[in-house]
Amino acid sequence: MGTMDDKVVLVTGASRGIGEAAVRAFAAEGARVVLLARSRGDIAEIAGDLGPDQALAVPCDISRFWEVSQAVEAAVDTFGRLDVVVNNAGVIQPIARLSEADPDAWGQTIDINVKGVFHGIRAAAPVMEAQGSGRIITISSGAAHNALEGWSAYCTSKAGAKMLTEAADLELRDRGVRVMGLSPGTVATEMQREIKASGVNPVSQLDWDDHIPPEWVGRALVWMAGPAGDSLGGQEVRLRDEDVRRAVGLID
Repeated sequence: MGTMDDKVVLVTGASRGIGEAAVRAFAAEGARVVLLARSRGDIAEIAGDLGPDQALAVPCDISRFWEVSQAVEAAVDTFGRLDVVVNNAGVIQPIARLSEADPDAWGQTIDINVKGVFHGIRAAAPVMEAQGSGRIITISSGAAHNALEGWSAYCTSKAGAKMLTEAADLELRDRGVRVMGLSPGTVATEMQREIKASGVNPVSQLDWDDHIPPEWVGRALVWMAGPAGDSLGGQEVRLRDEDVRRAVGLID
C-alpha cells in the first residue's frame, strides 16, 4: 500500500526535471498521474513506462486556459477525480538586463509562470470544491523574494505566483482545498544549465554539485500532498530548511 493510493495527481511541466521526478515519486506511492507538457513525445514515453492504468499524458500549453481546462476534464474523465495539482511548469528566459530584454519574451514568461499557475488553480478549483477536498502546490523560488540581475521576468513572475498561491488558499481553504508553495532552492535541472550558460548573477557561478537532485523535490511534494500538508495552507515550504529535509526523510 502506498501513501497516495487512490489519489489522482496532475503535474504541469512533467516532461523532465522536477516535473518528471514528481510524477515518478507520486506514482511510486500508488497515485494515478496526469502528465502535462508541450513535449508530447517525452510525456508519452514517461506515461508508457508507468502504464495506462496509472498514467495519462496530455499535451498542453499552460499559457492557454482552455488547454489546461481540457486537461483537467481529461483527468476526471479518465480517473474519476482530481486530488492534487502540482503547478511546476516554468521558464527562466529571458535572462537579460531590463534595458535590453525582449518585450515579447518577457511577456511570455509571465504567461507561463504566472498565468499558467492561475490556469491550473482556476481549472482545478471547481472540481476540488465539488469533492470537498484537494491540494494545489506551486513550485516557488527564492527569486520571489530577492531581485537578481538579469532575472526581472523570472523574479517578477515568481513573486506573482507566490501571491496567487496565498490568494487561492485564502479563498479555498474553507471548502476543503489547501493551496501552498514549495521553494526547493537550486535544483540540478536543464534550467540550471541555462543559468550557468548565461554567466549572469551569482547563481550562474554555482557548481553543479551545489544543486539538489530533482528526486528530492519529488519526495517533498509527496510529503506535502499527505497529512503533513494539512497545516501548510498558504505557506511557502523551503526545502533548504534542514528541519523540512528531515521531516521529508531526505536527511537523518
